[in-house]
Amino acid sequence: MIAAVADRIFAAGRRSAGLGAGTSDSRTRSADMPIVTVQQGPRSVELKRDLVRRVTDAVVDAYRIPAETVQVWIQEVPADSWGAAGTLVADQ
Repeated sequence: MIAAVADRIFAAGRRSAGLGAGTSDSRTRSADMPIVTVQQGPRSVELKRDLVRRVTDAVVDAYRIPAETVQVWIQEVPADSWGAAGTLVADQ
């Protein structure tokens, strides 16, 4: 699922930013340093490590950039601070 979402996001980003395989400038500029933000409920450190690794790999594949330039930010939202279908997740 992550890969499918990443493919759509990165394809749109490449088109709008002009990044990807066709980029002739090999220097890393701040604009070439993507930040991927994941908003989710709390998860274990092990799962977050795996997520960061997989998202980084997907960005590296899509943009053909070094892994060192990719940042993944995880914003954890407690179940009592977000809702779906008109109900707090904590109440589901």
